[in-house]
Amino acid sequence: MTDGPAPGSAPDPASGRTAGRVPGLAVAASAALVAWLVHLAVPAVPLLTAAVALGIVVAQLRPVRDRLEGTLAPGLAFSARTLLRAGIVLLGLKLSLLDIAGLGWITIATTVLVVVLTFAGTLGLGRALGLPGHEPVLVASGFAICGASAIGAMGAAVRARDDEQATPVALVTLCGTLAIAVLPALWHPLGLTAPQFGHWVGAGVHDVGQVVATAQVAGTSALAVAVVVKLTRVLLLAPMVAIAASVERRRATDAAGPHPAIVPLFVVGFLAAVLLRTFVPLPEWLLTGADLVQTTLLAMALFALGASIRVAELVRTGWRALVVGLTSWVLVAALACGAVLLG
Repeated sequence: MTDGPAPGSAPDPASGRTAGRVPGLAVAASAALVAWLVHLAVPAVPLLTAAVALGIVVAQLRPVRDRLEGTLAPGLAFSARTLLRAGIVLLGLKLSLLDIAGLGWITIATTVLVVVLTFAGTLGLGRALGLPGHEPVLVASGFAICGASAIGAMGAAVRARDDEQATPVALVTLCGTLAIAVLPALWHPLGLTAPQFGHWVGAGVHDVGQVVATAQVAGTSALAVAVVVKLTRVLLLAPMVAIAASVERRRATDAAGPHPAIVPLFVVGFLAAVLLRTFVPLPEWLLTGADLVQTTLLAMALFALGASIRVAELVRTGWRALVVGLTSWVLVAALACGAVLLG
């Protein structure tokens, strides 16, 4: 018997990569647990928002930052990419096409219109102000579709670097958190009923957790409408990402590297999960377990994305991105409110 590999044998690269990821994965999992505890202590703070915020805070501490960029980097990179995509696939199990159809064609049409107009307006403004690289399309995805999850999905599709995703994630977290306080304050002055308020929140707030935190102040009827409208926006993640990937594929000119997939594999998985939830009666225990896994994966991924944000650099160079983000936040809220009032 031998205690190790035979002399002269090559080490297993896959085993080495896996071992290298363990420290970062452990930190990301611990951060997800801390975010969950924060959410339990302060229910108004969505778990995923807490995870992003924790990553941002930790990344500003110099001693910790050195670890984030060193031994923890492989595991955090794996979390921000692979775990994020797995979480988005499981997110599809929250969506039933029957629930969305129950909204009625007018609500569905106006929700789609809000997403498309917000995306186009934000993308155009981001390019006009000269945001670098893929930042315009990432900010547009986050504000128009479903927050940080959409940024990660779009980033994967267009092959954005982690540092390109950092500023959009910070912006969508900031504005989504502001929405939790601002929108309820405008509920009664705008003369909205509880279901109308829920519709407004679902169509105008970014992450699902932020939608729940904002809409619950108006009761269960508002919350039910908000979640279904929000998930209708989430469903648009698939076609928007597929279109962006197709555009990026046409733009790719580096013959030495592979072109982006026409439809990313995780988007196919997301759609398959939606169809599974719609047409197959799944037991409640399975949906509950999948929701727990999905939330954990996204919390780990969003902590990792938050940990790539450097606030000093953002303050110094990110004023244009801040203008785009705040303008997009006002735009989506105004369009969503208009859709509610017209409906």
